[in-house]
Amino acid sequence: MAVAIIALAAVSRLYTPRYFVIRLERLEGRGVRVQHIRGQLLEGFTDAWRRGMLWSIVLGGGAAGGISYLLSRRIIRPLTRMEAATQQFAAGDWTARVPPLDIPELNQLGNSFNRMASDLEGVEQRRRELVSDLTHELRTPLTIVKGYLEGLSDGTLSASPETYNRLVRETTRLQRLVEDLQELSKLEAGYLPIHQQRLALGRLIEQVVRRFRDQLSEADKRELIVSIPAGLPPVQADPARVEQILVNLLSNALRYTPAGEISVTAWAATPYVWVAIADSGIGIAPADLPHVFERFWRADRSRNRDSGGTGIGLAICKRLVELQGGSIKVDSKLEEGSVFSFSLPQFLEA
Repeated sequence: MAVAIIALAAVSRLYTPRYFVIRLERLEGRGVRVQHIRGQLLEGFTDAWRRGMLWSIVLGGGAAGGISYLLSRRIIRPLTRMEAATQQFAAGDWTARVPPLDIPELNQLGNSFNRMASDLEGVEQRRRELVSDLTHELRTPLTIVKGYLEGLSDGTLSASPETYNRLVRETTRLQRLVEDLQELSKLEAGYLPIHQQRLALGRLIEQVVRRFRDQLSEADKRELIVSIPAGLPPVQADPARVEQILVNLLSNALRYTPAGEISVTAWAATPYVWVAIADSGIGIAPADLPHVFERFWRADRSRNRDSGGTGIGLAICKRLVELQGGSIKVDSKLEEGSVFSFSLPQFLEA
């Protein structure tokens, strides 16, 4: 505004009187006699110009200043509200959000901040849950190991093979938990390499199921069934990671099926190949289904951890499937069994 006023005043001061004199000369050329009053006319015009310029500056500057103030307040007010929300968020109030704003661009910025805040709140919530769950998982084996070691040191427990075997089991469980956590951390950070290649999925399923069948005794009340159609298309996947997925899902199916049938089926549904592991075990409650693939989740928190695993296997399976371009889901009914299904992309010839 100041630059505009200075430019207007300078141009008017330099050129307006000159244009007025030229206008008088043209009038004289037409026969109008103004020579004897030219000085008075020029002086009067200059005075009128000054007064007009003064009132123009006062009124125009006042109007422009008032409008600028109102506009700046309209812009600064939502920015101040955004600053207050960011300060609350930085102070640890994860529920702080920017309210809807009148200016579209600032409202879009506020929505972006709210989305970021929601994501960070979710990350913080998962971090707290992870620390809490990890503490809970580590406390039990550490307490057992500590109790046995104290009993051995003060002589209340005898140094029998059974005692040492129990210590070995607890330390093995700790080691397995740490290894699963490390692998899950690498998966989520993208550090675990996935080497996808052409894979005959049916052959790999047969190999994995055969290993589990060899572990079942003749008196075992569980039966493993494989149903793979002829001509099943190959998939684009990492053999080692797919084997890990199958092992985790089959281990869970056997763990929660005291007696009954565990079936593995595969079928093609372009552009994917699906694999389903179904069991006739204890099943999962509908309220628990959304949490199946979360870390440290167990349908029964009181279940023995030797039979319940580390609670990370399904989270690892989900991440491994997604990294290979597939998806995983679960359907289950209490006392009727569960079906875990995952897909892998079909191999496309170059």
